[in-house]
Amino acid sequence: MSPLLILTCVAVYTLVLFAITFITARNADNKSFFIGNRNSHWYVVAYGMIGASLSGVTFMSVPGDVGKGSFSYFPMVLGYLLGYFVIAMVLLPLYYRLNLTSIYSYLKERLGVYSYKTGAFFFILSRTIGAAFRLFIVVNVLQLFVFDAWGVPFGITTAIFILLILAFTYKGGVKTIVWTDSLQTTFMLLSLILSVFLICRQLNYGIGDMIHAITNSPYSDIFVFDWHLKSFFPKHFFGGMFIAIAMTGLDQEMMQKNISCKNIGEAKKNVLTFSVVLVLVNFIFLCLGALLYIFITTKGILVPERTTDDLFPTIALQHLGTLSALFFIIGLISAAYPSADGALTALTASFCIDFLRFDERTDLNEKQKTQWRKITHTAFALLLLLVIVIFRILNDEAVIRQLFRVANYTYGPLLGLFFFGILTKKSVLDKFVPVICILAPIACYFLDANSKELFNGYLFGNELLIVNGLLTFTGLMLIQSHPKEIK
Repeated sequence: MSPLLILTCVAVYTLVLFAITFITARNADNKSFFIGNRNSHWYVVAYGMIGASLSGVTFMSVPGDVGKGSFSYFPMVLGYLLGYFVIAMVLLPLYYRLNLTSIYSYLKERLGVYSYKTGAFFFILSRTIGAAFRLFIVVNVLQLFVFDAWGVPFGITTAIFILLILAFTYKGGVKTIVWTDSLQTTFMLLSLILSVFLICRQLNYGIGDMIHAITNSPYSDIFVFDWHLKSFFPKHFFGGMFIAIAMTGLDQEMMQKNISCKNIGEAKKNVLTFSVVLVLVNFIFLCLGALLYIFITTKGILVPERTTDDLFPTIALQHLGTLSALFFIIGLISAAYPSADGALTALTASFCIDFLRFDERTDLNEKQKTQWRKITHTAFALLLLLVIVIFRILNDEAVIRQLFRVANYTYGPLLGLFFFGILTKKSVLDKFVPVICILAPIACYFLDANSKELFNGYLFGNELLIVNGLLTFTGLMLIQSHPKEIK
Protein backbone atom coordinates (compact mmCIF):
# COMPACT_ATOMS: atom_id res chain seq x y z
CA MET A 1 0.00 0.00 0.00
CA SER A 2 1.50 3.32 -1.05
CA PRO A 3 2.24 6.06 1.52
CA LEU A 4 -0.12 8.39 -0.35
CA LEU A 5 -3.03 5.95 -0.11
CA ILE A 6 -2.38 5.41 3.61
CA LEU A 7 -2.39 9.14 4.19
CA THR A 8 -5.59 9.51 2.17
CA CYS A 9 -7.32 6.95 4.41
CA VAL A 10 -6.26 8.85 7.51
CA ALA A 11 -7.43 12.16 6.02
CA VAL A 12 -10.86 10.86 4.95
CA TYR A 13 -11.51 9.18 8.29
CA THR A 14 -10.48 12.33 10.14
CA LEU A 15 -12.88 14.42 8.03
CA VAL A 16 -15.72 12.08 9.04
CA LEU A 17 -14.82 12.64 12.69
CA PHE A 18 -14.86 16.38 12.18
CA ALA A 19 -18.34 16.12 10.65
CA ILE A 20 -19.58 14.24 13.73
CA THR A 21 -17.90 16.82 15.95
CA PHE A 22 -19.64 19.66 14.12
CA ILE A 23 -23.04 18.03 14.64
CA THR A 24 -22.62 16.96 18.28
CA ALA A 25 -20.77 20.03 19.55
CA ARG A 26 -23.42 22.56 18.58
CA ASN A 27 -24.48 24.60 21.63
CA ALA A 28 -21.83 22.83 23.72
CA ASP A 29 -20.86 24.42 27.02
CA ASN A 30 -18.50 23.55 29.87
CA LYS A 31 -20.99 21.13 31.40
CA SER A 32 -21.38 19.20 28.16
CA PHE A 33 -17.58 19.23 27.71
CA PHE A 34 -16.98 17.66 31.13
CA ILE A 35 -19.93 15.24 31.60
CA GLY A 36 -22.06 15.42 28.44
CA ASN A 37 -24.95 17.03 30.38
CA ARG A 38 -25.53 13.57 31.92
CA ASN A 39 -27.62 12.68 28.89
CA SER A 40 -25.62 9.89 27.19
CA HIS A 41 -27.32 6.61 26.26
CA TRP A 42 -25.75 3.70 28.16
CA TYR A 43 -25.49 1.39 25.15
CA VAL A 44 -23.72 4.08 23.11
CA VAL A 45 -21.24 4.65 25.96
CA ALA A 46 -20.68 0.90 26.43
CA TYR A 47 -20.02 0.34 22.75
CA GLY A 48 -17.69 3.32 22.46
CA MET A 49 -15.75 2.33 25.56
CA ILE A 50 -14.57 -0.83 23.78
CA GLY A 51 -12.45 1.29 21.46
CA ALA A 52 -11.35 3.57 24.29
CA SER A 53 -10.23 0.63 26.44
CA LEU A 54 -8.50 -1.33 23.71
CA SER A 55 -6.65 1.50 21.96
CA GLY A 56 -3.73 1.12 19.57
CA VAL A 57 -1.82 -0.78 22.27
CA THR A 58 -4.23 -3.72 22.17
CA PHE A 59 -4.61 -3.42 18.42
CA MET A 60 -0.92 -4.00 17.75
CA SER A 61 0.94 -4.84 20.94
CA VAL A 62 -1.28 -7.70 22.16
CA PRO A 63 -1.13 -9.74 18.90
CA GLY A 64 2.62 -9.17 18.62
CA ASP A 65 3.28 -10.12 22.24
CA VAL A 66 1.73 -13.57 21.72
CA GLY A 67 5.12 -14.64 20.33
CA LYS A 68 6.68 -14.08 23.77
CA GLY A 69 3.87 -14.72 26.22
CA SER A 70 1.40 -16.93 24.30
CA PHE A 71 -2.13 -16.43 25.70
CA SER A 72 -0.86 -15.73 29.23
CA TYR A 73 -2.33 -12.22 28.88
CA PHE A 74 -5.85 -13.69 28.91
CA PRO A 75 -6.05 -14.50 32.66
CA MET A 76 -5.52 -10.79 33.28
CA VAL A 77 -8.44 -10.06 30.95
CA LEU A 78 -10.58 -12.51 32.95
CA GLY A 79 -9.59 -10.61 36.07
CA TYR A 80 -11.03 -7.49 34.44
CA LEU A 81 -14.52 -9.00 34.79
CA LEU A 82 -14.25 -9.07 38.57
CA GLY A 83 -12.79 -5.57 38.60
CA TYR A 84 -15.59 -4.14 36.48
CA PHE A 85 -18.13 -5.77 38.78
CA VAL A 86 -16.59 -3.86 41.71
CA ILE A 87 -16.75 -0.65 39.66
CA ALA A 88 -20.43 -1.17 38.86
CA MET A 89 -21.50 -2.13 42.36
CA VAL A 90 -19.22 0.01 44.56
CA LEU A 91 -17.63 2.95 42.76
CA LEU A 92 -20.39 4.06 40.37
CA PRO A 93 -23.06 4.29 43.12
CA LEU A 94 -20.61 6.40 45.13
CA TYR A 95 -19.94 8.79 42.24
CA TYR A 96 -23.61 9.20 41.39
CA ARG A 97 -24.67 9.63 45.02
CA LEU A 98 -22.20 12.50 45.42
CA ASN A 99 -23.06 13.90 41.96
CA LEU A 100 -19.37 14.21 41.06
CA THR A 101 -17.94 15.81 37.96
CA SER A 102 -14.36 15.00 38.94
CA ILE A 103 -14.22 11.67 40.76
CA TYR A 104 -11.29 12.93 42.86
CA SER A 105 -13.61 15.37 44.59
CA TYR A 106 -14.58 12.36 46.71
CA LEU A 107 -11.12 12.42 48.29
CA LYS A 108 -11.59 16.05 49.28
CA GLU A 109 -14.84 15.31 51.08
CA ARG A 110 -13.55 12.14 52.69
CA LEU A 111 -9.90 12.82 53.54
CA GLY A 112 -9.04 16.45 52.83
CA VAL A 113 -7.63 18.89 50.32
CA TYR A 114 -4.09 17.43 50.19
CA SER A 115 -5.51 13.95 49.54
CA TYR A 116 -7.75 15.39 46.85
CA LYS A 117 -4.91 17.18 45.06
CA THR A 118 -2.65 14.14 45.40
CA GLY A 119 -5.26 11.88 43.81
CA ALA A 120 -5.81 14.31 40.93
CA PHE A 121 -2.06 14.67 40.42
CA PHE A 122 -1.51 10.91 40.18
CA PHE A 123 -4.35 10.67 37.67
CA ILE A 124 -2.80 13.40 35.50
CA LEU A 125 0.59 11.67 35.71
CA SER A 126 -0.89 8.24 34.93
CA ARG A 127 -3.09 9.36 32.07
CA THR A 128 -0.43 11.55 30.46
CA ILE A 129 2.05 8.66 30.34
CA GLY A 130 -0.60 6.11 29.37
CA ALA A 131 -2.04 8.25 26.57
CA ALA A 132 1.45 8.95 25.27
CA PHE A 133 2.21 5.20 25.15
CA ARG A 134 -1.01 4.51 23.28
CA LEU A 135 -0.49 7.32 20.80
CA PHE A 136 3.14 6.45 20.24
CA ILE A 137 2.36 3.04 18.81
CA VAL A 138 0.02 4.52 16.19
CA VAL A 139 2.17 7.48 15.24
CA ASN A 140 5.13 5.13 14.94
CA VAL A 141 3.31 3.04 12.31
CA LEU A 142 2.46 6.15 10.29
CA GLN A 143 6.09 7.21 10.58
CA LEU A 144 7.48 3.85 9.41
CA PHE A 145 5.10 3.32 6.51
CA VAL A 146 4.38 6.89 5.36
CA PHE A 147 6.45 9.76 6.67
CA ASP A 148 9.87 8.07 6.69
CA ALA A 149 9.48 7.63 2.94
CA TRP A 150 8.92 11.38 2.61
CA GLY A 151 11.70 12.40 5.01
CA VAL A 152 9.33 13.92 7.59
CA PRO A 153 10.76 13.84 11.17
CA PHE A 154 8.91 11.85 13.85
CA GLY A 155 8.28 14.99 15.89
CA ILE A 156 6.43 16.63 12.98
CA THR A 157 4.32 13.50 12.42
CA THR A 158 3.37 13.48 16.09
CA ALA A 159 2.55 17.19 16.07
CA ILE A 160 0.21 16.78 13.08
CA PHE A 161 -1.60 13.91 14.78
CA ILE A 162 -1.94 15.77 18.08
CA LEU A 163 -3.17 18.88 16.26
CA LEU A 164 -5.96 16.93 14.55
CA ILE A 165 -7.10 15.38 17.83
CA LEU A 166 -6.94 18.75 19.56
CA ALA A 167 -9.10 20.28 16.86
CA PHE A 168 -11.97 17.81 17.01
CA THR A 169 -12.12 17.68 20.84
CA TYR A 170 -11.66 21.43 21.32
CA LYS A 171 -15.31 22.22 21.81
CA GLY A 172 -17.50 19.18 22.29
CA GLY A 173 -15.61 17.20 24.93
CA VAL A 174 -17.49 14.20 26.36
CA LYS A 175 -20.64 15.10 24.41
CA THR A 176 -18.71 14.52 21.18
CA ILE A 177 -16.44 11.69 22.35
CA VAL A 178 -19.33 9.37 23.23
CA TRP A 179 -20.32 9.32 19.55
CA THR A 180 -16.89 9.41 17.90
CA ASP A 181 -15.79 6.52 20.10
CA SER A 182 -18.68 4.44 18.76
CA LEU A 183 -17.63 5.07 15.17
CA GLN A 184 -14.04 4.25 16.01
CA THR A 185 -14.99 1.01 17.78
CA THR A 186 -16.92 -0.10 14.69
CA PHE A 187 -13.99 0.30 12.32
CA MET A 188 -11.50 -1.20 14.76
CA LEU A 189 -13.60 -4.35 15.18
CA LEU A 190 -14.16 -4.59 11.41
CA SER A 191 -10.40 -4.42 10.89
CA LEU A 192 -9.82 -7.15 13.49
CA ILE A 193 -12.37 -9.54 11.98
CA LEU A 194 -11.22 -8.87 8.41
CA SER A 195 -7.57 -9.51 9.35
CA VAL A 196 -8.47 -12.89 10.85
CA PHE A 197 -10.50 -13.75 7.76
CA LEU A 198 -7.77 -12.78 5.27
CA ILE A 199 -5.04 -14.69 7.12
CA CYS A 200 -7.25 -17.78 7.27
CA ARG A 201 -7.98 -17.46 3.56
CA GLN A 202 -4.29 -17.33 2.69
CA LEU A 203 -3.64 -20.37 4.90
CA ASN A 204 -6.71 -22.18 3.44
CA TYR A 205 -8.27 -22.45 6.90
CA GLY A 206 -11.95 -22.88 7.62
CA ILE A 207 -13.24 -22.11 11.10
CA GLY A 208 -12.48 -25.65 12.30
CA ASP A 209 -8.99 -25.54 10.79
CA MET A 210 -8.32 -22.19 12.45
CA ILE A 211 -9.38 -23.45 15.88
CA HIS A 212 -7.31 -26.61 15.46
CA ALA A 213 -4.23 -24.68 14.32
CA ILE A 214 -4.41 -22.22 17.23
CA THR A 215 -5.09 -24.80 19.94
CA ASN A 216 -2.27 -27.04 18.71
CA SER A 217 0.24 -24.23 18.33
CA PRO A 218 2.75 -23.25 21.05
CA TYR A 219 0.99 -19.88 21.29
CA SER A 220 -2.29 -21.01 22.88
CA ASP A 221 -1.01 -21.71 26.41
CA ILE A 222 -3.17 -19.68 28.78
CA PHE A 223 -2.23 -20.74 32.29
CA VAL A 224 1.26 -20.40 33.76
CA PHE A 225 1.76 -22.09 37.13
CA ASP A 226 5.41 -21.29 37.86
CA TRP A 227 5.09 -18.83 40.76
CA HIS A 228 8.48 -17.30 40.02
CA LEU A 229 7.31 -15.89 36.68
CA LYS A 230 5.53 -12.59 36.08
CA SER A 231 2.81 -14.41 34.13
CA PHE A 232 1.93 -16.79 37.01
CA PHE A 233 -1.86 -17.24 36.73
CA PRO A 234 -2.96 -15.80 40.11
CA LYS A 235 -0.68 -12.79 39.59
CA HIS A 236 -2.24 -12.07 36.23
CA PHE A 237 -5.83 -12.71 37.33
CA PHE A 238 -5.85 -10.61 40.49
CA GLY A 239 -3.52 -8.08 38.90
CA GLY A 240 -6.07 -7.73 36.09
CA MET A 241 -8.87 -7.24 38.60
CA PHE A 242 -7.12 -4.34 40.29
CA ILE A 243 -5.84 -2.91 37.01
CA ALA A 244 -9.48 -2.67 35.88
CA ILE A 245 -10.49 -1.01 39.14
CA ALA A 246 -7.59 1.45 39.01
CA MET A 247 -7.32 2.17 35.29
CA THR A 248 -11.08 2.40 34.74
CA GLY A 249 -12.86 2.90 38.06
CA LEU A 250 -10.36 5.40 39.48
CA ASP A 251 -9.57 7.06 36.15
CA GLN A 252 -11.31 10.32 35.25
CA GLU A 253 -11.07 9.63 31.51
CA MET A 254 -12.97 6.35 31.70
CA MET A 255 -15.41 7.39 34.39
CA GLN A 256 -16.36 10.73 32.83
CA LYS A 257 -18.13 8.70 30.14
CA ASN A 258 -19.87 6.50 32.70
CA ILE A 259 -21.07 9.41 34.80
CA SER A 260 -22.41 11.04 31.62
CA CYS A 261 -25.16 8.39 31.57
CA LYS A 262 -28.67 9.46 32.56
CA ASN A 263 -28.77 7.58 35.88
CA ILE A 264 -26.98 4.98 37.98
CA GLY A 265 -28.99 2.10 36.54
CA GLU A 266 -27.91 2.88 32.99
CA ALA A 267 -24.31 3.43 34.11
CA LYS A 268 -24.23 -0.05 35.70
CA LYS A 269 -25.66 -1.67 32.57
CA ASN A 270 -23.00 0.13 30.57
CA VAL A 271 -20.09 -1.19 32.64
CA LEU A 272 -21.33 -4.78 32.97
CA THR A 273 -22.19 -5.09 29.27
CA PHE A 274 -18.95 -3.51 28.19
CA SER A 275 -16.88 -5.80 30.44
CA VAL A 276 -18.21 -9.01 28.87
CA VAL A 277 -17.72 -7.73 25.31
CA LEU A 278 -14.21 -6.56 26.18
CA VAL A 279 -13.17 -10.07 27.25
CA LEU A 280 -14.43 -11.54 23.97
CA VAL A 281 -12.67 -8.91 21.85
CA ASN A 282 -9.38 -9.36 23.70
CA PHE A 283 -9.58 -13.11 23.10
CA ILE A 284 -10.03 -12.52 19.36
CA PHE A 285 -6.95 -10.26 19.40
CA LEU A 286 -4.96 -13.09 21.00
CA CYS A 287 -6.22 -15.49 18.33
CA LEU A 288 -5.12 -12.99 15.71
CA GLY A 289 -1.68 -12.95 17.31
CA ALA A 290 -1.42 -16.74 17.11
CA LEU A 291 -2.54 -16.66 13.46
CA LEU A 292 0.07 -14.00 12.64
CA TYR A 293 2.88 -16.18 13.97
CA ILE A 294 1.51 -19.28 12.26
CA PHE A 295 1.29 -17.24 9.05
CA ILE A 296 4.88 -15.99 9.11
CA THR A 297 6.16 -19.46 9.99
CA THR A 298 4.23 -21.02 7.10
CA LYS A 299 5.23 -18.32 4.61
CA GLY A 300 8.83 -18.00 5.80
CA ILE A 301 8.49 -14.31 6.70
CA LEU A 302 11.03 -12.87 9.13
CA VAL A 303 9.75 -11.48 12.45
CA PRO A 304 10.40 -7.72 12.85
CA GLU A 305 13.65 -7.42 14.78
CA ARG A 306 13.14 -4.07 16.55
CA THR A 307 9.90 -4.85 18.37
CA THR A 308 7.00 -7.30 18.09
CA ASP A 309 4.68 -4.27 17.85
CA ASP A 310 5.70 -4.04 14.18
CA LEU A 311 4.48 -7.56 13.34
CA PHE A 312 0.78 -6.86 12.71
CA PRO A 313 1.33 -3.72 10.57
CA THR A 314 4.05 -5.47 8.56
CA ILE A 315 1.78 -8.39 7.69
CA ALA A 316 -1.37 -6.30 7.15
CA LEU A 317 0.31 -3.67 4.98
CA GLN A 318 2.73 -5.82 3.00
CA HIS A 319 1.41 -9.39 2.79
CA LEU A 320 -2.41 -9.49 2.85
CA GLY A 321 -3.33 -7.20 -0.03
CA THR A 322 -4.82 -3.74 -0.46
CA LEU A 323 -8.12 -4.46 1.32
CA SER A 324 -6.27 -5.62 4.43
CA ALA A 325 -3.98 -2.61 4.35
CA LEU A 326 -6.92 -0.24 3.95
CA PHE A 327 -8.87 -1.66 6.87
CA PHE A 328 -5.75 -1.98 9.01
CA ILE A 329 -4.98 1.72 8.68
CA ILE A 330 -8.59 2.70 9.37
CA GLY A 331 -8.73 0.26 12.29
CA LEU A 332 -5.47 1.54 13.71
CA ILE A 333 -6.57 5.16 13.55
CA SER A 334 -9.91 4.07 14.99
CA ALA A 335 -8.08 2.51 17.91
CA ALA A 336 -5.90 5.56 18.43
CA TYR A 337 -8.38 8.41 18.40
CA PRO A 338 -10.43 7.18 21.40
CA SER A 339 -7.30 7.08 23.55
CA ALA A 340 -6.18 10.55 22.56
CA ASP A 341 -9.46 12.41 22.52
CA GLY A 342 -10.62 10.91 25.81
CA ALA A 343 -7.28 11.56 27.48
CA LEU A 344 -7.14 15.20 26.41
CA THR A 345 -10.70 15.80 27.56
CA ALA A 346 -10.17 14.05 30.91
CA LEU A 347 -6.86 15.76 31.62
CA THR A 348 -8.45 19.11 30.84
CA ALA A 349 -11.47 18.35 33.02
CA SER A 350 -9.35 17.19 35.95
CA PHE A 351 -7.02 20.19 35.86
CA CYS A 352 -9.85 22.71 35.47
CA ILE A 353 -11.97 21.24 38.25
CA ASP A 354 -9.34 19.85 40.62
CA PHE A 355 -6.69 22.56 40.34
CA LEU A 356 -8.36 25.63 38.83
CA ARG A 357 -11.46 24.92 40.96
CA PHE A 358 -14.07 25.68 38.28
CA ASP A 359 -16.87 24.29 40.46
CA GLU A 360 -16.05 26.67 43.35
CA ARG A 361 -14.83 29.92 41.82
CA THR A 362 -17.26 32.81 41.48
CA ASP A 363 -14.67 35.27 40.15
CA LEU A 364 -14.77 33.66 36.69
CA ASN A 365 -17.77 33.88 34.40
CA GLU A 366 -18.66 31.17 31.89
CA LYS A 367 -16.72 32.84 29.09
CA GLN A 368 -13.56 33.12 31.18
CA LYS A 369 -13.86 29.48 32.26
CA THR A 370 -14.16 28.46 28.62
CA GLN A 371 -11.01 30.42 27.78
CA TRP A 372 -9.07 28.78 30.58
CA ARG A 373 -10.41 25.38 29.55
CA LYS A 374 -9.14 25.87 25.99
CA ILE A 375 -5.73 27.03 27.19
CA THR A 376 -5.48 23.96 29.43
CA HIS A 377 -6.60 21.70 26.60
CA THR A 378 -3.86 23.04 24.34
CA ALA A 379 -1.20 22.80 27.05
CA PHE A 380 -1.92 19.11 27.62
CA ALA A 381 -1.75 18.48 23.88
CA LEU A 382 1.75 19.96 23.86
CA LEU A 383 2.70 17.86 26.90
CA LEU A 384 1.55 14.68 25.14
CA LEU A 385 3.65 15.65 22.14
CA LEU A 386 6.74 15.99 24.32
CA VAL A 387 6.22 12.68 26.14
CA ILE A 388 5.62 10.77 22.88
CA VAL A 389 8.87 12.07 21.38
CA ILE A 390 10.76 11.10 24.55
CA PHE A 391 9.23 7.63 24.50
CA ARG A 392 10.28 7.22 20.86
CA ILE A 393 13.88 7.64 22.02
CA LEU A 394 13.56 5.22 24.95
CA ASN A 395 11.25 2.47 23.64
CA ASP A 396 12.83 -0.98 23.33
CA GLU A 397 10.03 -3.49 23.90
CA ALA A 398 6.32 -4.10 23.39
CA VAL A 399 4.28 -1.10 24.53
CA ILE A 400 1.72 -3.30 26.31
CA ARG A 401 4.42 -4.34 28.79
CA GLN A 402 5.58 -0.76 29.28
CA LEU A 403 2.04 0.48 29.81
CA PHE A 404 1.15 -1.92 32.62
CA ARG A 405 4.57 -1.56 34.24
CA VAL A 406 4.09 2.19 34.60
CA ALA A 407 0.47 1.72 35.71
CA ASN A 408 1.64 -0.45 38.61
CA TYR A 409 3.50 2.56 40.01
CA THR A 410 1.24 5.50 39.18
CA TYR A 411 -2.19 4.00 39.92
CA GLY A 412 -1.17 2.32 43.20
CA PRO A 413 -1.55 5.47 45.33
CA LEU A 414 -5.02 6.08 43.85
CA LEU A 415 -6.00 2.53 44.74
CA GLY A 416 -4.80 2.99 48.33
CA LEU A 417 -6.48 6.39 48.76
CA PHE A 418 -9.90 5.33 47.50
CA PHE A 419 -9.94 2.01 49.31
CA PHE A 420 -8.91 3.67 52.57
CA GLY A 421 -11.76 6.15 52.16
CA ILE A 422 -14.32 3.47 51.32
CA LEU A 423 -13.27 0.65 53.66
CA THR A 424 -12.47 2.64 56.81
CA LYS A 425 -14.11 5.38 58.81
CA LYS A 426 -10.83 6.98 59.84
CA SER A 427 -9.58 10.46 59.10
CA VAL A 428 -5.93 11.16 58.32
CA LEU A 429 -3.36 13.86 58.90
CA ASP A 430 -4.07 15.21 55.47
CA LYS A 431 -0.87 17.19 54.89
CA PHE A 432 1.21 13.98 55.15
CA VAL A 433 -0.79 12.14 52.49
CA PRO A 434 1.41 13.32 49.54
CA VAL A 435 4.47 11.93 51.34
CA ILE A 436 2.84 8.51 51.77
CA CYS A 437 1.76 8.44 48.13
CA ILE A 438 5.29 9.20 46.95
CA LEU A 439 7.01 6.74 49.29
CA ALA A 440 4.76 3.79 48.35
CA PRO A 441 5.82 3.68 44.65
CA ILE A 442 9.47 4.19 45.65
CA ALA A 443 9.22 1.20 48.01
CA CYS A 444 7.59 -0.82 45.19
CA TYR A 445 10.43 0.04 42.85
CA PHE A 446 12.95 -1.22 45.44
CA LEU A 447 10.98 -4.46 45.91
CA ASP A 448 10.64 -4.98 42.16
CA ALA A 449 14.30 -4.33 41.45
CA ASN A 450 15.50 -6.70 44.20
CA SER A 451 12.75 -9.33 44.24
CA LYS A 452 14.98 -12.18 43.02
CA GLU A 453 17.39 -11.74 45.91
CA LEU A 454 14.76 -10.91 48.54
CA PHE A 455 12.14 -13.53 47.64
CA ASN A 456 14.04 -16.55 46.33
CA GLY A 457 13.80 -15.81 42.63
CA TYR A 458 10.29 -14.32 42.69
CA LEU A 459 9.46 -11.77 39.95
CA PHE A 460 6.70 -9.22 40.36
CA GLY A 461 4.06 -8.96 37.66
CA ASN A 462 0.90 -6.88 37.73
CA GLU A 463 0.35 -7.78 41.38
CA LEU A 464 2.83 -4.99 42.06
CA LEU A 465 -0.15 -2.65 41.70
CA ILE A 466 -1.85 -4.43 44.61
CA VAL A 467 1.33 -4.18 46.70
CA ASN A 468 1.55 -0.47 45.88
CA GLY A 469 -2.05 0.06 46.94
CA LEU A 470 -1.53 -1.90 50.17
CA LEU A 471 1.58 0.11 51.04
CA THR A 472 -0.35 3.34 50.48
CA PHE A 473 -3.26 2.01 52.55
CA THR A 474 -0.89 0.98 55.37
CA GLY A 475 0.83 4.35 55.29
CA LEU A 476 -2.53 6.10 55.62
CA MET A 477 -3.33 3.90 58.63
CA LEU A 478 -0.11 5.14 60.24
CA ILE A 479 -1.13 8.80 59.88
CA GLN A 480 -4.67 8.42 61.19
CA SER A 481 -6.30 11.35 62.87
CA HIS A 482 -8.22 9.52 65.60
CA PRO A 483 -10.36 12.36 67.01
CA LYS A 484 -12.25 12.82 63.69
CA GLU A 485 -13.57 9.43 62.70
CA ILE A 486 -16.20 9.48 59.94
CA LYS A 487 -19.62 8.24 60.92
